[in-house]
Amino acid sequence: MAVEKLSLAKAINESLRTSMETDPKVLIMGEDVGKLGGVFRVTDGLQKDFGEERVIDTPLAESGIIGTAIGLALRGYRPVAEIQFDGFVFPAYDQIVTQLAKMHARALGKVKLPIVIRIPYGGGIGAVEHHSESPEALFAHVAGLKVVSPSNAADAYWMMQQAIESDDPVIYFEPKRRYWDKSEVDTAAIPGPLHAARVVRPGTDLTLAGYGPMVKVCVEAADAAAEEGKSLEVVDLRSMSPIDFDTVQQSVEKTRRLVVVHEAPVFLGTGSEIAARITERCFYHLEAPVLRVGGMHAPYPPARLEDDYLPGLDRVLDAVDRALAY
Repeated sequence: MAVEKLSLAKAINESLRTSMETDPKVLIMGEDVGKLGGVFRVTDGLQKDFGEERVIDTPLAESGIIGTAIGLALRGYRPVAEIQFDGFVFPAYDQIVTQLAKMHARALGKVKLPIVIRIPYGGGIGAVEHHSESPEALFAHVAGLKVVSPSNAADAYWMMQQAIESDDPVIYFEPKRRYWDKSEVDTAAIPGPLHAARVVRPGTDLTLAGYGPMVKVCVEAADAAAEEGKSLEVVDLRSMSPIDFDTVQQSVEKTRRLVVVHEAPVFLGTGSEIAARITERCFYHLEAPVLRVGGMHAPYPPARLEDDYLPGLDRVLDAVDRALAY
């Protein structure tokens, strides 16, 4: 075993390095990814080791970044394109939705676009608007895109390599406030499927399902509930498109209650689809309606208000109490 304790950011860095060493067609491109190593230093040292032709500092032009990545993929490369912050992705949204997501179907399967788009997302770092948003549902809604988000360093390491190896475009959301959280990474392990959810804490009374930055909050909520004699199961969804409904269903059939947690606004968020599907699948097992916990349906607020905007331990535990009260 090759076990290291890495931060989530360092795990992504090591994963990118491994992929670039394994496949010379893997390229990294984005704003400040080279000499600076990215604003969060996720790509630190890669341009120095692999050169400017493989780790490319681009102009501040997100549409150009994705358009160029599409062209490179058509020529046989596997580009990893960074969008510097979540809210910066929208100039590239047209390229992603009308070109990247559609090309495989448009070409009747003859053309593949193995592109990974890295997007640091979410709040919790005291940043202004366009630097703290959670737009994952916008991409999960689009057929032809895979959408994933790791919650810990081990998943960050393996999911990045799996995303790069995928022949389909993958939107890889990185929970920026977890960049510095450390955990053990076994670099010799055999990873599970990219889109499989995982039970990270077993329980019997209620299921908490989350992904990315909220998994840690869900585990903290389960710890707090345990002090009151409540047993909560925590499911890390890991993927928002496709969603592993089978794992969630198995958990809910056991616990009979479900609370879905994400940073993005509750209104038409990923939790809405999960709530609807699990209600359909588990109607005769449920003892309470599926509840959702998330951000407000409002523009992301100034930093001094983000603690009130973001779902935290108290909001999750309040939903748990409401579900258990039925």
